[in-house]
Amino acid sequence: MSEGTDFLYPFIEETEHDAGRLLEDLAVSAKAKAAESARLRAATLSATDLETVAASMAARFAGGGRMLVFGNGGSSTDAAGITAMFRRPPWGRPLDTRSLASDRAVLTALANDIGFDVVFSRQLMAFGRRGDMALGVSTSGNSVNLLTAFAEAHKRGMLTVGLAGYDGGQMATSDHVDHCIVVRSESVHRIQETQAEVAFQLWRRIQGRLAETGK
Repeated sequence: MSEGTDFLYPFIEETEHDAGRLLEDLAVSAKAKAAESARLRAATLSATDLETVAASMAARFAGGGRMLVFGNGGSSTDAAGITAMFRRPPWGRPLDTRSLASDRAVLTALANDIGFDVVFSRQLMAFGRRGDMALGVSTSGNSVNLLTAFAEAHKRGMLTVGLAGYDGGQMATSDHVDHCIVVRSESVHRIQETQAEVAFQLWRRIQGRLAETGK
């Protein structure tokens, strides 16, 4: 090959000198991951009552509620993607949604002045109101700042929805989380891929219900 792949797979390049075999192995690996991702998405969607969750969320949107979304690390980018999909949809009506992970000034100020555990709960105190929704995204389900945020949202009468991986962690058993959708996998990559599909399916169902009611 004219260009090496050592920048992508340095641990392979050190021992692998058969380019054809290497590409074949990578293709097999990619297909296996795609198959596992498809299986996990199907299993999660079939095991989750998305209609009930979407109905609760649609009712809040119809009543003028806003959705506040948050997560850490890769889940913060997922929160941004969910926010963009709801605010600027490919079809249907735009829905009032805000990512609490998007304002770097607010995040760093709260983390520096008070502590990282409150970076989302303090924003919910400022922006959240009864009738709104709090959607938290986590792979572990154990992020302290998400659990703190859910407690604050619950206290304020907000609908709380969690997306978690593994066995759901503390989010799955928290009295402050009204709906916890668990992607049962040990792979962070597959969890986040499936969480993206769950978010899309929720959005699609919410749009459908709002279109039916005309609200």
